[in-house]
Order: sequence, then C-alpha cells, then structure tokens
Amino acid sequence: MSIVKLPPAPRIKRRVINRDKLEADIVVVAVRVFAESGYEGASIATIADRAGLSKQNLMYYFPTKQALYERVLDDVLDDWLERMDSLAAGDQEPQAVLRAYVQAKLKFSREQPWASRVYAMEVISGAQLYGAQIQRRVVPLLRKDIAVFEQWIAAGKIAPVNATHLLFAIWAMTQSYADFAPQMALVLNRKQLGKKDFDDAEQLIVDMVLAAVSVPAATKSV
Repeated sequence: MSIVKLPPAPRIKRRVINRDKLEADIVVVAVRVFAESGYEGASIATIADRAGLSKQNLMYYFPTKQALYERVLDDVLDDWLERMDSLAAGDQEPQAVLRAYVQAKLKFSREQPWASRVYAMEVISGAQLYGAQIQRRVVPLLRKDIAVFEQWIAAGKIAPVNATHLLFAIWAMTQSYADFAPQMALVLNRKQLGKKDFDDAEQLIVDMVLAAVSVPAATKSV
C-alpha cells in the first residue's frame, strides 16, 4: 500500500500571508520616506533601513525604487477611489451622498496624510511616473460621477452645476487638510490639526457644496 503525501498547504498559506504582511509593512515605511523626500530624494537604502531590512532583502520584494513607488501610489489610489466610488452609486438623495463624500475625503486626509502628500507630489511634478495609471483609473470613475450629477440635475434634485469643477473643488478643499496640514497648524499655533479642526472643516465644506447645488426656492415651487 502506497502512502500519499499531502502538500504542506498550511505552510504555503502562512508564507503567502507573511509575504503580504511584510510587503505592506515596507509600503507603510516607503510612504513616509517618499512624502518627506520625494521620488528623486528617496532611496531604497533609506527605506530598507527604516523598515529594519537589508537593502538586498527589500529588493527581493521590490526590485526597483520605481516598482516600490508605483506600489505605494497603487495603494493610495485604491483607497482614494474606493471613497470616490460611493458617489457614483447615486442611490441616495444628493445632499446625503455629497455629505458622505466630503466626510470620506476628509477622513482620508486625516488618516492617510503621508499617502495624500505622495500622491500630490507626483501630480504636482507632472505625474511623469504615474500619469497613465491616474488617467486610466480616475477618468472612468469621474465620468460615472458626472453622470450621477446629470441625473440629479435632470430630475430637479440639484441646481445645474459644472460637476467636473465642483469635484475638483471638493478634492482641493479636502486634500489640503493633508497636503498643507503643517502650514495650517502653524497658523493655528499648534503642533498638528485635531479632530475639531476636521469637524469644522467638514461642516464648512459641506455647507459650501450644498449651497452650490441648492435648487432655488422659486424653482422648487414651479
């Protein structure tokens, strides 16, 4: 009677989990280094040192700096677009959707300030390394969001508005609380922005956005 040997599935699974965790840990460190130094100023050696790895060990997972940089931006964009996708659903009233959208964008700025800054620096520099991915992934979702605005306008739920520039304005207002947080903190004479600052920002931005799409009373009565 022959003995059938089973493959060491648990060990393989554990190895995959460990690799995924290690890559995620490397990315967390890389986000901070790229945010502080930019792509050109950052080095694999610095990232490896901060991650507690040798340069050779890190390069086993990410063979080049550009590969690691693109992984960082992939993760940033995944998170950013996931929050953006809630608007494209369009299955709630506009006011509730827009409020939740602003909340999600500000939450990203508060929870992921370094990630936001890496993305902003890439865009400000002309998106030379990541422009194709931004265009490929952001543009289709932006068009979906604009279509939702057009449906709301056609149904008389919101006033006619340039949806593209309204979204640009929301992005700029919410992301500034990550990208320019140090300046804001200096002006406010504190070490960093706190929860109340984000709550106040949310209220103001939501009020501005809802005012922009508000249907005049005379129109509503017609």
